[in-house]
Amino acid sequence: MHTLALVPDSGQRAAISGESWRYAYKKSKIMATLHKIRQKIIDRNYYLASHAEEEMLNDSLDRKDVENAILKGWIEKKMTLDVRGTRYRIEGPSMDGRLIHVLCRFREDTNLVIITVYAL
Repeated sequence: MHTLALVPDSGQRAAISGESWRYAYKKSKIMATLHKIRQKIIDRNYYLASHAEEEMLNDSLDRKDVENAILKGWIEKKMTLDVRGTRYRIEGPSMDGRLIHVLCRFREDTNLVIITVYAL
Protein backbone atom coordinates (compact mmCIF):
# COMPACT_ATOMS: atom_id res chain seq x y z
CA MET A 1 0.00 0.00 0.00
CA HIS A 2 1.40 3.39 -1.01
CA THR A 3 0.60 6.58 0.81
CA LEU A 4 1.21 10.14 -0.22
CA ALA A 5 1.83 12.88 2.33
CA LEU A 6 3.41 16.31 2.20
CA VAL A 7 6.67 16.58 4.09
CA PRO A 8 6.84 19.66 6.35
CA ASP A 9 9.17 22.37 4.99
CA SER A 10 9.87 20.32 1.87
CA GLY A 11 8.89 22.97 -0.64
CA GLN A 12 6.03 20.91 -2.13
CA ARG A 13 8.12 17.71 -2.42
CA ALA A 14 6.03 14.66 -1.65
CA ALA A 15 7.19 11.75 0.48
CA ILE A 16 5.98 8.45 -0.91
CA SER A 17 6.18 5.40 1.31
CA GLY A 18 7.12 2.20 -0.51
CA GLU A 19 8.96 3.93 -3.36
CA SER A 20 11.13 7.00 -3.67
CA TRP A 21 9.68 10.23 -5.04
CA ARG A 22 12.39 10.22 -7.73
CA TYR A 23 11.26 6.82 -9.01
CA ALA A 24 7.64 7.98 -8.99
CA TYR A 25 8.63 11.14 -10.88
CA LYS A 26 10.59 9.18 -13.52
CA LYS A 27 7.73 6.72 -13.89
CA SER A 28 5.24 9.56 -14.42
CA LYS A 29 7.54 11.15 -17.04
CA ILE A 30 7.84 7.84 -18.92
CA MET A 31 4.06 7.38 -18.84
CA ALA A 32 3.57 10.93 -20.13
CA THR A 33 6.03 10.24 -22.96
CA LEU A 34 4.27 6.99 -23.83
CA HIS A 35 0.95 8.84 -23.92
CA LYS A 36 2.46 11.47 -26.23
CA ILE A 37 3.85 8.76 -28.56
CA ARG A 38 0.51 6.94 -28.60
CA GLN A 39 -1.33 10.17 -29.43
CA LYS A 40 0.97 10.72 -32.43
CA ILE A 41 0.05 7.20 -33.63
CA ILE A 42 -3.68 7.79 -33.10
CA ASP A 43 -3.45 11.10 -34.97
CA ARG A 44 -1.31 9.44 -37.69
CA ASN A 45 1.25 12.16 -37.10
CA TYR A 46 4.39 10.08 -37.50
CA TYR A 47 7.01 9.30 -40.11
CA LEU A 48 8.28 5.82 -40.91
CA ALA A 49 12.00 5.93 -41.83
CA SER A 50 13.10 3.92 -44.84
CA HIS A 51 15.29 1.77 -42.58
CA ALA A 52 12.22 0.88 -40.52
CA GLU A 53 10.32 -0.06 -43.69
CA GLU A 54 13.19 -2.35 -44.78
CA GLU A 55 13.33 -4.07 -41.40
CA MET A 56 9.55 -4.46 -41.34
CA LEU A 57 9.67 -6.17 -44.72
CA ASN A 58 12.37 -8.55 -43.44
CA ASP A 59 10.16 -9.56 -40.48
CA SER A 60 6.84 -9.57 -42.39
CA LEU A 61 5.47 -6.62 -40.42
CA ASP A 62 3.33 -3.71 -41.57
CA ARG A 63 2.10 -0.38 -40.19
CA LYS A 64 -0.74 -1.98 -38.27
CA ASP A 65 1.80 -4.14 -36.41
CA VAL A 66 3.85 -1.08 -35.48
CA GLU A 67 0.78 0.87 -34.39
CA ASN A 68 -0.52 -2.08 -32.33
CA ALA A 69 2.84 -2.51 -30.58
CA ILE A 70 2.92 1.16 -29.60
CA LEU A 71 -0.71 1.33 -28.53
CA LYS A 72 -0.55 -1.86 -26.45
CA GLY A 73 3.13 -1.91 -25.47
CA TRP A 74 5.40 -0.15 -23.00
CA ILE A 75 8.62 1.85 -23.08
CA GLU A 76 11.20 -0.84 -22.47
CA LYS A 77 14.22 1.47 -22.63
CA LYS A 78 15.02 5.18 -22.89
CA MET A 79 18.30 5.92 -24.69
CA THR A 80 19.72 9.38 -24.06
CA LEU A 81 23.32 9.28 -25.34
CA ASP A 82 22.56 9.89 -29.03
CA VAL A 83 23.45 13.45 -30.12
CA ARG A 84 20.39 13.42 -32.41
CA GLY A 85 18.07 13.14 -29.42
CA THR A 86 16.52 10.72 -26.98
CA ARG A 87 15.28 7.45 -28.46
CA TYR A 88 12.63 5.20 -26.98
CA ARG A 89 12.47 1.44 -27.44
CA ILE A 90 8.90 0.26 -27.17
CA GLU A 91 8.14 -3.43 -26.75
CA GLY A 92 4.70 -4.64 -27.67
CA PRO A 93 2.67 -7.19 -29.59
CA SER A 94 2.24 -7.22 -33.36
CA MET A 95 -1.20 -8.01 -34.74
CA ASP A 96 -0.38 -11.75 -34.77
CA GLY A 97 0.90 -11.68 -31.18
CA ARG A 98 4.66 -11.69 -31.83
CA LEU A 99 6.62 -9.34 -29.60
CA ILE A 100 8.37 -6.59 -31.51
CA HIS A 101 10.57 -3.62 -30.72
CA VAL A 102 9.88 -0.18 -32.16
CA LEU A 103 12.60 2.45 -31.86
CA CYS A 104 11.41 6.03 -32.18
CA ARG A 105 12.29 9.61 -31.35
CA PHE A 106 10.76 13.05 -31.53
CA ARG A 107 12.29 15.42 -34.04
CA GLU A 108 12.78 19.11 -33.32
CA ASP A 109 9.54 19.86 -35.18
CA THR A 110 7.81 17.51 -32.65
CA ASN A 111 7.07 14.91 -35.31
CA LEU A 112 7.50 11.30 -34.26
CA VAL A 113 9.95 9.26 -36.32
CA ILE A 114 9.89 5.46 -36.27
CA ILE A 115 13.58 4.64 -36.72
CA THR A 116 13.48 0.87 -36.86
CA VAL A 117 11.24 -2.07 -36.09
CA TYR A 118 12.12 -5.71 -35.54
CA ALA A 119 10.58 -8.92 -34.26
CA LEU A 120 12.08 -10.54 -31.17
